[in-house]
Amino acid sequence: MSGLKQPVLGIVATALIVAVSLGFISLFDYSGFSGWAATFLLCVIPMEIVMGVTWGMKQPGFAAARSQPLRGILFSLIALFAGVVVVLAHWAGVGGSLSPPTPMLTQCLIASVVITFCLAIMWGGWPFTVLIKNPIAAGLALLVACYVINYILFRVLFNYDFMKGAPVYVAAQDPQGMFNAWSAVVFYVTSLSVMFLMLCFDLWPFTKSPGLMKQPVLGVVWTLLALLVGGGAYYIGVDVMKMDVVAFLVSVPIPFIFGTIFVLNMLQGSLFAKLTQPLKGVLNTVAAALLGSLFALLYRALTHVVTAGEINPGPPTYQSEIWLASALLSVTFPFLVAYADFFTMWPLQRAKAERMMETAGGR
Repeated sequence: MSGLKQPVLGIVATALIVAVSLGFISLFDYSGFSGWAATFLLCVIPMEIVMGVTWGMKQPGFAAARSQPLRGILFSLIALFAGVVVVLAHWAGVGGSLSPPTPMLTQCLIASVVITFCLAIMWGGWPFTVLIKNPIAAGLALLVACYVINYILFRVLFNYDFMKGAPVYVAAQDPQGMFNAWSAVVFYVTSLSVMFLMLCFDLWPFTKSPGLMKQPVLGVVWTLLALLVGGGAYYIGVDVMKMDVVAFLVSVPIPFIFGTIFVLNMLQGSLFAKLTQPLKGVLNTVAAALLGSLFALLYRALTHVVTAGEINPGPPTYQSEIWLASALLSVTFPFLVAYADFFTMWPLQRAKAERMMETAGGR
């Protein structure tokens, strides 16, 4: 199957990873899946971002120079090792060494993924990639900075007063910040979806201004746009349309983000590659929204098939919503990234994987 071309390649690869992801989820009951399984994989994602975006899958050299599947295995082991370090540090520092992981720990880690996306993509790794010449050191410094910044924002913004009296509430872990924690998480993720929206447009119309495309100007403008548009979408959905904040999360930003990953990463932008901006961006956006919603509907339909037991929707526990968010973004998303970036969709496109290995080996 090494001759598969896009978009068939991306469709087959995604179907394979969705099947693997659902199989992985089926190994756990609800508490195990929404607890340590999803929480650990959240700790892997920031390292995947640094490896794919900041390092461009060229570092570490000993892994990048290998042929598949060893290349993918080594990259996966590096990401998993980073995940172990991160989850242990946060479990002790944020989670109070309690098991299962508390909502405070899980939401802090969700926020860390958003912050890493922001600094790695919107800010292009600035200033670390400028000040630190060694790419591995720059990437690791960026990763550490993301967690530090995230922890500070978590302490300032997140408040869990609404959980008081619930068995999962731990007073010592409540930062007593400025906003309801669910509202903060949903605002974070909604703003992140604007970053993915801009990627659908290849950063058009920013690309029309060379001065705007330089860091840190791009990072400042892109971040402000994400906060403004994300805040507007949040206001319309939650305040105007009166949607439950968690229902909004799993109906709007999460499906769109997942759909964008499918359209841009797995299909490699092949659906509308011959078109120019802004039409290309409009169609990418529509496709991401529609296909992401279809993925969400598929996962909703399979919830009780994959995970046995009672999984209730809505407040106060939001079990169904947490299951869906975790299944799409905590499990399937990092699995898709690993397959596309680490394994270069091997063996579905063996020839391309070998070319990438030879290029890396010659550096």
